[in-house]
Amino acid sequence: MAERASTVVLMCGPPGAGKTTHAMGLVRRGYVRLSIDEVVWRRIGQRDPGRVLEPARFDELKEEVRREQRQELIRLMRAGRDVVVDYSFWSRAARDDYKALIESHGCRWELVHLKADRSTLERCLAVRNGEAGANAVTVDEQLLDRYLTNFEEPHGEGEQVLVQPST
Repeated sequence: MAERASTVVLMCGPPGAGKTTHAMGLVRRGYVRLSIDEVVWRRIGQRDPGRVLEPARFDELKEEVRREQRQELIRLMRAGRDVVVDYSFWSRAARDDYKALIESHGCRWELVHLKADRSTLERCLAVRNGEAGANAVTVDEQLLDRYLTNFEEPHGEGEQVLVQPST
């Protein structure tokens, strides 16, 4: 076990709320960032702007990478590194699972919940959907509806809430 306990920041929020932007700010402060999207897109190759990955295939790849990154998180905590986990953490069960994992390794967690209203999410996603790269996974209206319908907003979980201003 490392001499210094790691801090692990769990990013939480729907697509377009600013999770990756916030996580990249932590990277500039020395955190290691774990991102499912980046690894998935590296594995399937570059995409064309506007291409939507079939949801079942994305979910399958996402779960495979999540398992791998969970092991990487353990390795990083043991090494005393601060980590930001740039996932959506849409379910309370997933958040509780990671919190327990982090605490079991003697580390501390922070839950950062990024919020935005639907029109702000749609505006941010419209810009992002036209870009290329791992952090620009296309989210169409149907997929956004799926995310928002299934998202379990944290309440009383020790979360820090950051609200993206609407425009």
